[in-house]
Order: sequence, then structure tokens, then C-alpha cells
Amino acid sequence: MKEPKNPWETINMDWVTGLVPGGKENYNACMIIVDRFSKSMRCLPCHKEDTAMDTALFFWNNIISTSYHPQTDGLAERMIQTMEDILRRFCAYGMEYKDH
Repeated sequence: MKEPKNPWETINMDWVTGLVPGGKENYNACMIIVDRFSKSMRCLPCHKEDTAMDTALFFWNNIISTSYHPQTDGLAERMIQTMEDILRRFCAYGMEYKDH
């Protein structure tokens, strides 16, 4: 995979599902987006039941980017795994993960 030359040019995206519903919106999943250039990560609360259109609109409204490449790498997978561990611990203690 070609290395990106600019931030948010290429991203990795995955979901963590099966979370305890939380917040006013009863979020039960999290969309995790990793920028391959800067290695920055965004974690957006969402619903496991969201449709493809819901996800696209949510992504557009929260990230404002159209570049999506389904390829993945070890760095993104490791960040996603770490974030999933953190979210599951927050949920286990009844914390509002959408506020952190």
C-alpha cells in the first residue's frame, strides 16, 4: 500500500460492537478511524444497528472526508484493539464512553 503524503488522505476504519448501551442516545458501538499519515485516531460512538447510509452520513458529518480505503495494516489494527479494550473497561464500570 502506498504511503499517504497528507493527513486524512488514507484511513483505516473499523467498528467495536457489543458494548453496553450508554448515553442519552444509547450508543452500543464505536466507529474507530485511524489516519495513516498522522497516526491519529477518532473514536465515534454509534449504533450497531446503523445502516450503511447512517454510517456514511455519520462519517461525513464527523470527519468530513471522502477518502476511504478498506486496506488495513498492523498499526491500525493494534490501535483499534487497544481502543476496544479501553471501551470495554469503561462499559464494565458503567462510565459514559462517549464523553471521553
